[in-house]
Amino acid sequence: MKRTKMLVNLNQKIIKCERCPRLVSHRQSIAKEKTKRFRGEKYWGKPLSGFGDPNAELLLIGLAPAAHGGNRTGRMFTGDCSGDWVAKVLFEKGFATRPTSKKIGDGFSLINAYITAAARCAPPKNKPLKDELENCSTYLKDEIFILKNIRVIICLGRIAFESCCKLLHVKNRRFVHGKTFSHGKWTIISSYHPSRQNTQTGRLTWNQWQDIFSKARKVISERNEVISCNSDI
Repeated sequence: MKRTKMLVNLNQKIIKCERCPRLVSHRQSIAKEKTKRFRGEKYWGKPLSGFGDPNAELLLIGLAPAAHGGNRTGRMFTGDCSGDWVAKVLFEKGFATRPTSKKIGDGFSLINAYITAAARCAPPKNKPLKDELENCSTYLKDEIFILKNIRVIICLGRIAFESCCKLLHVKNRRFVHGKTFSHGKWTIISSYHPSRQNTQTGRLTWNQWQDIFSKARKVISERNEVISCNSDI
């Protein structure tokens, strides 16, 4: 209950954030102008908090909300192509209640998983600036502190990977798709981001994507088996 309350308080703080003028202007402009296919919808147009299971063992770190995905729907990886890939694989591996994530209230929820991002506002051209990432890093740091059961961290893309490594004081590691290593109590797995730029070009295939989450599931399952065996001794 304490962990849930801490996340609620943090998320309320994130939603009200206006630290980065460029990002504030951009997300509000997108929410006002919209895009043709969503012209009749009301956009969220505010920073996005993370969401999921407060007791999660799996943490996904993305780049930032999509302009017409999370920035529209108010939930990360919801209502866009990247979200389709995330929801489907999480459902297949037992980390979500359903294989699609379209909008808040659609019945999609996470099981033993939590989703967050390096940046909380949709950035122009999907490229947050260094100081903007630094501003947002305090939120990611707070989430990792609150989510004390996290054992596996999947970093989606180089920026998410570098943000994670910086916060956890991981040195001399470079982003490589599929690379897995241990750091303290965490197992860190790096993956290409499931953006259309990667999935439609074949840089990230569905089998490669599944393998990332199979690794995560294996680490969590093996760890829980060890705990169970030790408790029986």
